[in-house]
This record gives sequence, C-alpha cells and structure tokens, in this order.
Amino acid sequence: QVQLVESGGGLVQAGGSLRLSCAASGRTFSIYALGWFRQAPGKERDLVAAITRSGGTTYYADSVKGRFTISRDNAKNTVELQMNSLKPEDTATYYCAASMSWLSWRTTYEYWGQGTQVTVSS
Repeated sequence: QVQLVESGGGLVQAGGSLRLSCAASGRTFSIYALGWFRQAPGKERDLVAAITRSGGTTYYADSVKGRFTISRDNAKNTVELQMNSLKPEDTATYYCAASMSWLSWRTTYEYWGQGTQVTVSS
C-alpha cells in the first residue's frame, strides 16, 4: 500500500503562482511514476503532469506546458507541482497519484491522495 498526502492548494489571482506538494509513504520503493491530476466540477479527471522514478522523463498536458513544472525528490518521497501564470481555467481539485507500472505510467495510477483545491480568480 501507498499513502499520498497533498498540500499547498488555495486561492490565487490570475497570473499568480502556487506550489503543490505531495508526500508518499508506505511501499514507496514500488512507485514508478508520480503524477498530478485535476478535476473541475462536471468534468473528467485529467492527467496534468507526471514524472518517472529517475526524474528523467516527464509528461505535461498541452494546457499547462510552459507554465507548470513537476519535480520529484526520491530521498524525501515527495513530488511537487510548481504552477505559474495561473488561469481561471486551472481551477480544479488537484490529486496526487502513484503509478506502479513502467509500461503504462501515463495512463494507469493505482494510488490516490485526497485532493487539494486550487481556485484561480479572474
């Protein structure tokens, strides 16, 4: 089992920045990739960014490229999402998630955090 706890959400004006953090515990040695998903009311949960164990491979959704940066500290078992130039459409609940699969780390996540709210005002 893996436990994930997010922190760092909040309310920010458009153009501002927020940094989300996620701490993993439990069987962290089996985690291949860590990702951040988001879900707005009435919409599906989408992958925003992900990073593999080594940190050598990252994924970003087109909507956040150039604005968001994902990073990982394996020694501390944490993953962070730096969000800059925030837009009202970034408003959502953000979830940290862990993938155990090196084959399908862009699509399959087995463990989830409880979510943290990010609200961007215009």
